[in-house]
Amino acid sequence: MDFSFPEIDWTPTGIVFLVFGVSALAQLLFTLLIFSRFTFHASKKNNKLSEVLPGVSIIIAARNEEDNLYQNLPAVLNQKYPEFEVVVVNHQSIDDSKHILQAYQKQYPNLKIIDIERNHHLRNGKKLPLTVGIKGAKYDHFLFTDADCVPASDNWLRLMAGKFSDRHQLILGYGPYSKAKGFLNFIIRFDTTFIATNYFAFAASGFPYMGVGRNMAYTRQLFDSVQGFKKHYAIQSGDDDLFVKDVAKKRNYTIQFHPDSYCYSEGKTSWKKWFEQKQRHYTTSSSYKVFHKLLLGIYPFTLLVMLVTFVSLIFNKEYWLWSSMIFGGVIILKWIFQGINFGKLGEKRMAFALPLLEIMYAVLLPIIYYSGDKNEQQWK
Repeated sequence: MDFSFPEIDWTPTGIVFLVFGVSALAQLLFTLLIFSRFTFHASKKNNKLSEVLPGVSIIIAARNEEDNLYQNLPAVLNQKYPEFEVVVVNHQSIDDSKHILQAYQKQYPNLKIIDIERNHHLRNGKKLPLTVGIKGAKYDHFLFTDADCVPASDNWLRLMAGKFSDRHQLILGYGPYSKAKGFLNFIIRFDTTFIATNYFAFAASGFPYMGVGRNMAYTRQLFDSVQGFKKHYAIQSGDDDLFVKDVAKKRNYTIQFHPDSYCYSEGKTSWKKWFEQKQRHYTTSSSYKVFHKLLLGIYPFTLLVMLVTFVSLIFNKEYWLWSSMIFGGVIILKWIFQGINFGKLGEKRMAFALPLLEIMYAVLLPIIYYSGDKNEQQWK
């Protein structure tokens, strides 16, 4: 067996091998320079909390969420924390949300209700109710979640707010989906975990580009510094990722991924609803910074190119050996780093199938993206 490296020529096969090598190098660099930053992010450092806990306003924008408010709000109101309030902005609801909130308010004096009455002139997005909630909040440190989310523990608030400091005014948390039966739920959880490893790794690398509105915290000073959502108010989505794009700078942010700091929600129960949710999330992608769009686009693109070119090269006796060694080395290295990252976010079992899942994911996402309507979709 000849182990000598093949000569690169300008024949069609030689060009394919060159493209394969460049794609494999891109995958390797992403793994070593970006994903590894989350891999080696020390857990002890992550769990280090401020000894001085500020007063916090937990803000929830709710629209026709009677069942979720009834089920999930007590877990938010019963957090173990010295000084906090829960501000629920009841945004144009036509169900029994108002009555449920009033009933809870009798039991929990730290619950504040702000009602926004129905008006056909008002937009249906979350930015208005969130802004109203911030303006009406008692404290200057905010923690955000959704009505359909439930904290993983009664230490959720302490773990998130404990990351605030003079330097850190933005805290990026994690909002996984609850485990349920079925392949769709498996894919949804993989998608959510993969996105989280991305934005945690990018943030750890100094390139924060997003957070999730169902578990994120920041200060009033930070909100006021960019005039809230003014820059992208015309876009109904983006109260989380576009806001992070505007305010994250000079390491004024940090991440929190302790299991007790998670906020869980239920995943979609049909492929159609999940596709619509993903397509809605993509409506903000055109407003990302060019640098972030390049990084986020290059990774799945080079993964697909590496796969396609590898398949064509394994049938060539001159290139199959080195192609197999390079492909195998990159896949194994990625498997190790991303496997550790998935384990940090509570998905160790999912890590076993990472190479196959990632390839399937890289094929699926462009289909979802290009099949969707990029126009604004309503928040219901």
